[in-house]
Amino acid sequence: MEILNSYNLIIAASIIIILSFLFNEISRKTNVPSVLMLIVLGIVLKIGMDSAGISNLNFLPILEVLGIVGLIMIVLEAALELELKPEKMIPIATALFIALAGLLLSAWVAAAILQYFIPEMSSLQAWMYATPLSILSSAIIIPSVSGLSLKKKEFHIYESTFSDILGIMLFYYLAAKVENGAESNGFGGFLITLFLTIAIAFIASYLIVFIFQNIKSQAKLFLLISVLLLLYAVSKQMHLSALLIILVFGLVIANLELFFKGRLSKWLHLEKANSVYEGLHEITVETAFVVRTFFFVIFGITITLSSLLSLKVALISGAIVVSIYAVRYALLRPILGKDILPQLFIAPRGLITILLFYNIPKQLETDLFDPGILLFIIITTSLLMTFALVWDKNRSIKAIKKATDVPVGFTNWKAPDIEEIGK
Repeated sequence: MEILNSYNLIIAASIIIILSFLFNEISRKTNVPSVLMLIVLGIVLKIGMDSAGISNLNFLPILEVLGIVGLIMIVLEAALELELKPEKMIPIATALFIALAGLLLSAWVAAAILQYFIPEMSSLQAWMYATPLSILSSAIIIPSVSGLSLKKKEFHIYESTFSDILGIMLFYYLAAKVENGAESNGFGGFLITLFLTIAIAFIASYLIVFIFQNIKSQAKLFLLISVLLLLYAVSKQMHLSALLIILVFGLVIANLELFFKGRLSKWLHLEKANSVYEGLHEITVETAFVVRTFFFVIFGITITLSSLLSLKVALISGAIVVSIYAVRYALLRPILGKDILPQLFIAPRGLITILLFYNIPKQLETDLFDPGILLFIIITTSLLMTFALVWDKNRSIKAIKKATDVPVGFTNWKAPDIEEIGK
């Protein structure tokens, strides 16, 4: 078709990226996740394509490629943000526990709900579909919590990052159980594979740092990305936990002084290695932004809105959404105390949920699960997070106004710092 020539595709892609940047700016001011705006953009594009007679395009191969690159970039971006400092060990451990417990409990309850409404589902199928629905979206949370106090912001960054990583590991552990139509070697086999992957990951990470800190070429960052993509693909072919290699590398290069001690420190040129980290961090953020943009737009193009009108979809989705916040309350209340707002409602589902949904093994796929459930939960959890953040922002503004209302005679009184109020 003439309408799909190279120049029109370049124009369309450029406009989508520009709009995505504007959506991010709007999101910062309104707390409305840019993800929702990108999905709506995809729906609008689908309507326009249908009216132009372009309705026979298969976007699934593109989604698969974007999904693989997206997973790698998300895990790498998350790992590069984790600073393993002694003073952060308790907050990190707390966030790790809540993320792991929340993931397992949410998946267990969601699997039970799916089997109740869809009795034909096997237990493994139910867990396979429930796991993506139980993972927090760091792609939505991290940009959205910038206005919170430092303590709450760090908690959400750590929790969502761990939820992404642990959720992906759980998903691929379940997928491995039916790989090639046969049962895997069970939990023992998983642990052996896990330790082997970790060993390979550390060896590869040290070698990459040693080599790339000495490369003088200006084009080494995309070379590094290519090496990581190659490592991921080869590891997947060897049935290893490929994303764990990406995670370990990200942690090593983000915490160089921690991992290069003793004799290893003699081989490290800290200034050169830090420049590699800084460049990698920047290019990872930029690449993740582009991948997220096109993924959500294409997802919007491929979804069927009519499924949202189904009563069964609404009942299943509603029950899972209620279970998400019930589990979250049960975890946050005893651990964090009474101050659990807006943390309770900052539990959106997003990119990882969709990526993993499209990676469910063929042997476990079923037409009984309506993709509308996915869309319903993503929209509902994102909107609830938006309302909670807006409410918290208004509460903070009222607290500041009240605190800065200087009584008569207190001319030397100083207004409290907004960060202290947030704490």
